[in-house]
This record gives sequence, structure tokens and C-alpha cells, in this order.
Amino acid sequence: MSTKAERTTAFIIETVAPVFNKHGYVGTSMSDLTGATNLTKGALYGNFENKEALALAAFEYNRSLLLTAIDEQLSIDGKAMDKINNLINFYKKYDIFTLNMGGCPILNVGIDAQHNNKLLAAAAKETVKEIEGKIALVFENGINNGEFKLPVSPLQFSKQLFTIIQGAISMATLTKDRKYLLNTVTYLDVLIKRELK
Repeated sequence: MSTKAERTTAFIIETVAPVFNKHGYVGTSMSDLTGATNLTKGALYGNFENKEALALAAFEYNRSLLLTAIDEQLSIDGKAMDKINNLINFYKKYDIFTLNMGGCPILNVGIDAQHNNKLLAAAAKETVKEIEGKIALVFENGINNGEFKLPVSPLQFSKQLFTIIQGAISMATLTKDRKYLLNTVTYLDVLIKRELK
């Protein structure tokens, strides 16, 4: 059973994660954080060393939600293509999945932190690499099981696939038009089947 301090820390992280994700590290003020949590500045800093530590914990929370969801998509029973199709179907509704998070944590934090928070920028970059690695492993297993061949290495194919997905997320976010995401990810079905030989 967790202690009261652990429960308070968890509450703070869960509550401020969408705030940081929506407004960015610089754009999030202490009043935003105290307003969201109904806690004092002293209570927040009693649980976290500083704003940077809290922002990093908030990103790690959203990152964990995302990686868990991706693991669930890729760990279903079936062949590699079933797993990839499952992942693509997940991304068709990605904007809905990330709604309570304040949007895509990779896109939001990755772009926002580039020039103002090296730790957050590095964490976002590491998350991208981890997701690409998870996808690459599925493609590698598919090749090893004789399901298909790829025109490039599994990691390179995964990077290209994830770049297309993130591009679609970016355009849907910028234009507030989910068709960018839905149409692009739907087209990936066609593209992948054409590329896998």
C-alpha cells in the first residue's frame, strides 16, 4: 500500500501532465500548476525539487501511457502483419487516445523543449527511438518467420513508417483536421502491403 506522500506525488504528476503537454515547459506557470492541483507552490516543491523535475516526471507519465498502449498493440497473438495492422488501427484514433494527455507528448514536448529544456528534449528523442525499436523488432520477427521481405533494414523501415505517422499527427494537430491523420494512416495499409514482398 502506498503512503500518503506517494499518493500525493502520483496525483500531482497525473494532474499536471496534460497541463505541461498543452502549454509547454516555458508556457506553464506555477499558477497553472497550483490551479490544476489545488495545492500550494510549497506543496508542489515539497514533492519535486523544481519545475524542471516536475515537467520531466509529467512527460515520463505520458510517455509511459503511450509506450504501454503501443506494447499492447504489438503484443497481440498473430503474425507480424497482424501486429503492424493493429498498431496502424491504434494510430487511426491516436488523437482521441491523446486527448486527455493534452495531445501527442512526443510532438508537443519534442518541439517545445528543443530550445529551452535539454532534459525534456532528450527524453522525447529517446521515446521516438524506443518506439521505432519496438516496431523494428516486429518487422525483424516477420522476416525471420518468412512472412515477408523488406526493401531496407527493419529499423530503417520502422523509422520511415514512424516518420509518416508523426508527420500525419503534426499536420492534424496544426490544422485541427483529423483527416490528415486518418487518411495518411489508412494509406499506410496500402503502402506497407506494397513494400513488403
